[in-house]
Amino acid sequence: MLAIRGPRVATVDWRTHTLIAETPLRLTGKPSFHLLGLPNIRPLSGTSLLAMKRKEAPTKASKSSARKARPEVLEYHLAPSVHEADGSIQWPAPSFQINRAREIIRQCAAAGKTTLVVPDKDADGLSAGAILRHTLILLGLREDLIKVHLLSKGTTVHSEDERSKMAAHEPSFVFVIDHGSRASPALVRDTVATLIIDHHHATERDFPAGSEHVSACESPPVATSALLTYEICEPLHDDVRDKCAWLCVVGTHGDLGNTIKWEEPFPDMKDVLKKHSKKVLNDVVSLVNAPRRTAKYDVLSAWTALCDTSEPRSILDDKRLKSARAEINEEVERVTHTAPKFSRDGKIAVFRISSKAQVHPVIATRWAGHLNSKALEVVMVANSGYLPGKVRKCWFVGRGERRPGHRHSLFASCNHCSIMAYR
Repeated sequence: MLAIRGPRVATVDWRTHTLIAETPLRLTGKPSFHLLGLPNIRPLSGTSLLAMKRKEAPTKASKSSARKARPEVLEYHLAPSVHEADGSIQWPAPSFQINRAREIIRQCAAAGKTTLVVPDKDADGLSAGAILRHTLILLGLREDLIKVHLLSKGTTVHSEDERSKMAAHEPSFVFVIDHGSRASPALVRDTVATLIIDHHHATERDFPAGSEHVSACESPPVATSALLTYEICEPLHDDVRDKCAWLCVVGTHGDLGNTIKWEEPFPDMKDVLKKHSKKVLNDVVSLVNAPRRTAKYDVLSAWTALCDTSEPRSILDDKRLKSARAEINEEVERVTHTAPKFSRDGKIAVFRISSKAQVHPVIATRWAGHLNSKALEVVMVANSGYLPGKVRKCWFVGRGERRPGHRHSLFASCNHCSIMAYR
């Protein structure tokens, strides 16, 4: 007979978890807790259940927070800055580029010759162009000498037709704003002073021959074209801030969204937001962006609205802009319910629509946020009605591709998207 001394059995009140008794355990033969209907566990050995801590069950809130935990995203304005050779922060662009841009603007105003402003069609580009126009007028350039060239639907500043139209103004100075850039022959003529103001990615070789440039792309947090133009122009005249600060906010919110924080290195715009109200300025962004999306492509109405007022609230009553926004909302509603076509592996969703309006980016944005499949990598909208004989495409990364640490082959997916769009 085998007698085991030492292990003890604890008797516990299951309701209060308090120890009632603790008695020695005596077993005959080979001990087996399976005989007692218990799992194969070791008996308590000199340890009371009172010394054991009861682990609290996770609450519903803790489960939810653990499941929804997302990696923390740094505020835009806190992006690590780069520095100049003297140790100062390089923002919103290299100082030598900013100083040279200011020299060209002063020379332009002093020359009193025909000046051509070529802004992009969205809130950022148009606001940047309006800031430059106001600055030139404040510096003494006659208003009638300032011409604007707005590109036609579906073209770029490098299109031969657009080059001819720009040259027809016979300008002495050309300012191209927010169009991106690439290496090319001179946009107008080699003898015309040309300044590129931009924030899209470009290397030193990615600019037209004979042009000079100021680019924010290598100076994080990357400024929008409106913010870059404002920072260039603000020191040139005492009234630039009063006339143009709200335009800077409109352009910046147009590209970066209205949750951006106006903290260093960004300029302090608290007084501007208080004076005009954040809601009004955000409504202006929506209205100014509407005409470029319409079938008529009436960008001139948005440009005129920004240039003809010092009070942004008045833009909210602009009938043409309100009509354009209503037109786009109706068109988006018409095509947004188009059923998608999925690739066999579920990685790609393609929506085929036909609309003369530029609604394909809006539809792509909506569906990219709505489709929840983890397999989904790319959402693409192919619009066959925007330009005759062409298919305009817009794609967004799906939720599956946004998973932290997830590696993807976006370009391969986009090429597959293009093939699917034509099937």
